[in-house]
Amino acid sequence: MTPTTRPVRRYYEAIDAGEYDRLAALLDPSFVHRRPDRTLEGRDRFVAFMRDERPMTDTEHVVDAVYESDPDGDDPPNPAGPTGVAVQGRLLDADGDELFAFVDVFDVEDGRLTALRTYVRTDG
Repeated sequence: MTPTTRPVRRYYEAIDAGEYDRLAALLDPSFVHRRPDRTLEGRDRFVAFMRDERPMTDTEHVVDAVYESDPDGDDPPNPAGPTGVAVQGRLLDADGDELFAFVDVFDVEDGRLTALRTYVRTDG
């Protein structure tokens, strides 16, 4: 696990454990989450949604693969900007059944998550 992927993995751990203070600590105050059905702007708004408004909270994120745009930390494509981390995974319900597959693309700056774009696939 690299310093860039560490907060991404901890993001899923915090959500699955319902540890919303821990989740908030991983996010930049200006964090933005874009997903097919909505955009959530700001760390506080995102954490409130995850804590109070999600249709299902008894879920588990299974991470199948993690891809980092600059895994070695050398010569990043945009040295002044964020490093990208893409995660391919699945969301499972309380019974372990797959709800959907997803790809999350994170922007990470200085160890904090600054943005997230979620893509989902609900069919086989």
